[in-house]
Amino acid sequence: MHPRAGQPAQASDLIDVDALLAAYEDLHPDVSVPEQMVVFGTSGHRGSALDTAFNRDHILAITQSICEYRAGQGTDGPLFMGADTHALSGPAQATALEVLAANGVTVMLDSADGYTPTPAVSHAILKANRARSERLADGIVVTPSHNPPRDGGFKYNPPTGGPADSDATNWIAARANEILAGGLREVRRMPYEQARNADTTGFYDFTAGYVGDLENVLDMDAVRDAGLRIAADPLGGASVEYWAAIAERYDLDLTVVNDRVDPTWSFMTLDWDGKIRMDCSSPSAMASLVQTMTHQSGDRAFQLATGNDADADRHGIVTPDGGLMNPNHYLAVAIEYLYSHRAGWDPRTGVGKTLVSSSMIDRVVARLGRRLVEVPVGFKWFVPGLLDGSIGFGGEESAGASFLRTRGTVWTTDKDGILLALLASEITAVTQQSPSEHYRNLVAEFGDPAYARVDAPATKAEKAKLAKLSPQDVTADTLAGERITDRLVTAPGNGAPIGGLKVTTESAWFAARPSGTEDVYKIYAESFRGPEHLAQVQAEAREVVSAALAG
Repeated sequence: MHPRAGQPAQASDLIDVDALLAAYEDLHPDVSVPEQMVVFGTSGHRGSALDTAFNRDHILAITQSICEYRAGQGTDGPLFMGADTHALSGPAQATALEVLAANGVTVMLDSADGYTPTPAVSHAILKANRARSERLADGIVVTPSHNPPRDGGFKYNPPTGGPADSDATNWIAARANEILAGGLREVRRMPYEQARNADTTGFYDFTAGYVGDLENVLDMDAVRDAGLRIAADPLGGASVEYWAAIAERYDLDLTVVNDRVDPTWSFMTLDWDGKIRMDCSSPSAMASLVQTMTHQSGDRAFQLATGNDADADRHGIVTPDGGLMNPNHYLAVAIEYLYSHRAGWDPRTGVGKTLVSSSMIDRVVARLGRRLVEVPVGFKWFVPGLLDGSIGFGGEESAGASFLRTRGTVWTTDKDGILLALLASEITAVTQQSPSEHYRNLVAEFGDPAYARVDAPATKAEKAKLAKLSPQDVTADTLAGERITDRLVTAPGNGAPIGGLKVTTESAWFAARPSGTEDVYKIYAESFRGPEHLAQVQAEAREVVSAALAG
């Protein structure tokens, strides 16, 4: 933990925006250097222009690759494009438009020339594709999500509306690197002003489309009628205008406590490692909002506060009686509430969770009598189930989730932080209990799990081997004094490889996955027997993984 974690940012913490934008224009990547190649992770290509990892050349190549990919897939409808508030997002969106227009792609930009949350793009794609089998729409979101201000990000959403799967992203990245290696000769491009005024460039009211439809996925009447006093902090991100629009449209007692947009994020408190990061699930990054809640009093005190990251695909929930909720805790509460209050959902509708999310969810789902669908890390795995309604809720331990409309049909197939934040208001209004109180009820029923994630060193060779382990590579019979009940290298919910290992016992589990950016592997672990047992699980997890890698 950095000594200034949770403290306000100082001038020395802020990026030089002019230098960052100059690097975007002036630096040119060398694709023989791995750090300068196009690489799509679970949420698109990310990097900083200052590191020659997110520059104009990258965006030219990626966008040309996307044009070729969508043409090969027969996707010829409109492409909805949005961008968040990061300094690099505006220039990257402009670069992308130059290529899309030159390739004859119909592009839909925000009609208010504003910022666009990830869920609003997903919502627009699905709305355009409803009941259609031809001229299907897709989208691009220019965002590095909660990453620091120096970073940029670029992700592609196919006609399913959610994150592209590995087949798509691998193709797009490989082709983009080919284009870079060829000196960008294959990129079709026109000047920005010409592209902006092209016949193929159109405009769409993302805000009205998304905000006006919320009443079909949430009980907004209950929130209004309860007179709930809500604080919303966009953390300087793309949801800033959306919260004001939501308050006006549904006549809510909702205050946007911070409406500043600043590419340096000078108003933020530092995250755990001393960096500015818009992680609404981090107590350090959310310190100012938590302080707002804890230092208030009187009849006008807020009854709930929420935060979102820069593209609003993540949620943070702050209650007067519990502070900032752990994302795992809130996911369990959301599931318990939704499957008890959505009469329009099919009784066969399952519950989606990633395999590194809390086992509290497993116990809640078992009590509800629902089917648990446990998938690898990555929201893309929930897309098919949300589309066809076979899962009603999909959530990740990193505070990303979405769920179905009240009638059991798809809402978004990408993470929706605005939706989950508003659900906390519905839960409070309908039940007269805060989400924190609901979680305490679950603890009283099922026990109080201790959960943590730590890193352990690993070479590139060891990380590669970890990603390809088999159950037979785990020779241990016990973990922290309990018999091992399962050794998983594929997800129970869909049989997909997890890119690592998960080991379970009756009251605990750990999962080990290689980092995509550092020479470490990540150990997620949980125990229903308390923090001391968790520490024992973590220690023995290292031994189990080391033995498997040495075998």
